[in-house]
Amino acid sequence: MATLLTTTISNSNLTAIINHLGAELISLRTKENKEYIWEGNPEFWGKHSPILFPIVGTLKNNSYLFNGVEYHLSRHGFARDMKFELIEIKDSSATFSIQNSKETLKIYPFEFELHIIYTIEGNSLDVQYKILNKSKTQMPFSIGAHPAFALSGGFESYSIAFEQEETLEYYLLENDLVSNTTKKLEADSKRIPLNYELFDNDALIFKSIKSNSLTLLENSKPMIKVYFEDFPNLGIWTKKNAPFLCIEPWFGYSDTEESSGTIFEKEGIQILEVNETFNSKFSIEIL
Repeated sequence: MATLLTTTISNSNLTAIINHLGAELISLRTKENKEYIWEGNPEFWGKHSPILFPIVGTLKNNSYLFNGVEYHLSRHGFARDMKFELIEIKDSSATFSIQNSKETLKIYPFEFELHIIYTIEGNSLDVQYKILNKSKTQMPFSIGAHPAFALSGGFESYSIAFEQEETLEYYLLENDLVSNTTKKLEADSKRIPLNYELFDNDALIFKSIKSNSLTLLENSKPMIKVYFEDFPNLGIWTKKNAPFLCIEPWFGYSDTEESSGTIFEKEGIQILEVNETFNSKFSIEIL
């Protein structure tokens, strides 16, 4: 088995461990040694907090068209399976980087540089995405977070609370694609009790919400808060009987069933101009 190459950052409150493979957050612990990130037990799901790039979710037929040429990308893209380079390290922050290669250009014909910057401040971990388009053409992309939060109690003892009162309409997945079928979450004072039946059709996909943050509560006590002010889309997911919940801020989501396949026409796709840089971040606050 390959040796796990990790980097640890910390302050007086929190310690985070990042795997260089995928620049994936694999641990976030308090000074009391309480762990907040899912352990990655493959019996349920063998990941912890993968980075989704250059697509989020699944493409129709796992393919897309660019300049009349068909390319193939697997679910959530390739960044989560690439070894990132650690380019800067301080006590409480670390910056990781990948760029295009011969292999990536075969499936994603754009030159890019992707930086992931982890920073601990107080009781929060900030995760910043920085993408540079080094191509000679516009670059279509999606990027998203997929942190799984460990749940030590029974699943139904947890609830989520959105920052604002809103109509919580979510889209159902069908064959891994976003269908036209929607449902509404019934919130009591902005709070939604969790149960596994909510996820019978896989993730809850929110194409638009007003809230900039979401709180996870255990027995009505706030546990963590995820801030995602910049992100237009959101996914919430778990697996049947799994002791974790994923709260996933996204720029983009799976193809719809009506997708044309042309990447620049993809619903939710972001377009980055030549030599321009995209910046965004989300934060996890331990309450």
